[in-house]
Amino acid sequence: MTGRAATEAWTIENVSWDDERAVALRAAMDDEISPRYAEVYAAFDDETRAVLAEDFAVDPATIVEVILVRDAEGVAVGHAALRRLGDELEVKRVFVDPRARGRGASQALMGELERLGRERGAARLILQTGNRQPEAIALYEKLGYRAIDIYPPYVRFPASRCFEKVLTG
Repeated sequence: MTGRAATEAWTIENVSWDDERAVALRAAMDDEISPRYAEVYAAFDDETRAVLAEDFAVDPATIVEVILVRDAEGVAVGHAALRRLGDELEVKRVFVDPRARGRGASQALMGELERLGRERGAARLILQTGNRQPEAIALYEKLGYRAIDIYPPYVRFPASRCFEKVLTG
């Protein structure tokens, strides 16, 4: 599925989970974020690390939307997705290339996810981030997300921070 909608200076493009640009942006996210949690994971035994890997795995079959944000030159500089988690829609894998940060790309991504969530009839969006991602927490709070209890499958990871944004009302 592909589609395009202009958002200020950014262009949002719907793509598949396996779009090569989406895959590359998720890999860049992993490269940036994984070191922040290395010592946290190192404190767990092998069995717990394996369980956490399952908890954090994203089954592509549950993904209902993948969007990229492109700059004025058409280069994909950001990624976000929505997945079906039970009866909820969950925000996943929000990432903006460091060279494009501070210019509204993440707000464009989140605004489009919220629009897509409303279009799909969601009453709210939920998301999980970690306590070592203060810039993500600040973004979500700025955009009106409020802290909620840690929800499954993240309850085994004490560094989790979960949020919701009500889309109705």
